[in-house]
Amino acid sequence: MKIKSVRARVFEWKGKTVPPQGNFCSNAMDLVYSKTESMSTFRFHSWTVVEIETDDGIIGLGNVALAPAIAKAIIDQYLTPLVLGQDPWDYEYLWQRMYRATHAWGRKGVTMAAISAIDLAIWDILGKSVNKPVFKLLGGRTKEKIPCYYSKLYRTNLDEMQAEAQKYKDQGFTAFKMRFGYGPAHLQKGVAENLKSVEAIREVIGYDNDLMLECYMGWNLEYAKRILPKLEKYEPRWLEEPVIADDIDGYAELNQLTSIPISGGEHEFSLYGFKQLLDKKAVSVVQYDTNRVGGITAAHKINALCEAFSVPVIPHAGQMHNYHLTMSTIASPMSEYFPMFDVEVGNELFYYIFDGEPVAENGFVQLDDNKPGLGLTMKTEFLDQFNIIE
Repeated sequence: MKIKSVRARVFEWKGKTVPPQGNFCSNAMDLVYSKTESMSTFRFHSWTVVEIETDDGIIGLGNVALAPAIAKAIIDQYLTPLVLGQDPWDYEYLWQRMYRATHAWGRKGVTMAAISAIDLAIWDILGKSVNKPVFKLLGGRTKEKIPCYYSKLYRTNLDEMQAEAQKYKDQGFTAFKMRFGYGPAHLQKGVAENLKSVEAIREVIGYDNDLMLECYMGWNLEYAKRILPKLEKYEPRWLEEPVIADDIDGYAELNQLTSIPISGGEHEFSLYGFKQLLDKKAVSVVQYDTNRVGGITAAHKINALCEAFSVPVIPHAGQMHNYHLTMSTIASPMSEYFPMFDVEVGNELFYYIFDGEPVAENGFVQLDDNKPGLGLTMKTEFLDQFNIIE
C-alpha cells in the first residue's frame, strides 16, 4: 500500500453566523490597545480538510483549524512531496521527515498543525486498512466510555449563563467549563465581574459537580496572582491558560502558588514542548489538541510522557481525533465536549464538515469498536454553505 495522492481543500463558511458578544472570553489581545473590543471580531470561519488516497483506494481524512489557507500552502508545497509514494505504515518515518524537513521554520504553530493533518489522515488509512478503529491501534479500550465536560458557557448575561448550565446539567453532565470575560485592562471592575460569573455558575451546578475556568491567555502574571486567591473558595478543578503560552515560567509560578491546578497546552507543540512544561512543573493538566500538536504519532508519545509524570491529559476541543487518544490511554481521564450549535467563533465548523462525531449521553461519549479509522466521513448536508478552495 502506497500513498497515491494528497488533496488539501479550504472550506470557507459563508452561511449564517451568530455574532459573539463583546467580552465573551478574555484573550491575549486584551492587553494590547485597540479601538474595538478584541473578541467581538474574533473569528476563524474556515477549515482545511486533507484527503490522502492510497493506491488501493483507501481515503484517509485529516483536518487543520489553525490558519487554514497557510496550512494548505504548506501541505501542498512542502509536505505532500515528502509522503507521496510512501507506505503509510511507516508513519514514524513520515512524521520525522515532515518535522525535520520543516524544522528551520516550522516547529510550532501552523506548520505543526499542517503536519498533524497529514498524520491524522495516515492513521485514518491505517485503521481502515485493517478494519479497526484508531484507538484499537493505539492500545485499545481503557475505559467503558469517556466522561466529558460541557464546554461553552461563554461570558454573557449571567441569567443566560445560568440557564445554559442548567440545561446541560439536566442532560446529565457533571462537569462544566466557563469563560472569563475580563482581564487586567478592565481593572477592579473586571475582577468583580469575573467573580460574579463564577458564583453564578456555582449557584446552578453546586459543589458536587466540577467547574473549570478558562482565561484563554487573557491575563498576565500580576493579575493572575491577584485574582487566584479570590477564586479558591469556588473550588475549581483547574484554571486554564491564565497567561500567554510562551510564559512558561509564569505558568510554573502560578502552579506552585495556588491550590487551583493550572492547565495549558492548547497552544504548545511537539513532544519537546510538553517535556519543557512538565520538567518545569508548569501545568497540572495537559490540554494538547491532536490536530495541532503533530497528530496522533506525536500525541501518543505525549500521553506516555504525561503518564510518567502523573499529569492528566484532557485534550482541547473534543472531536474524534482527540477521543481516540483519550480512549486508548489511562493518562486521559475525560474529554472536552461541545454540542453542535450555530456557527459563532469557528470551532463549530468541525461539526458542519464531518459526520460521525459521537453525541454525548448523560455526560459520556462512546466510540464504536466496529467503525474503522477515525470514524469520520465528509458531511454533504452543508456543502452549499461553504466556499471550497482547491
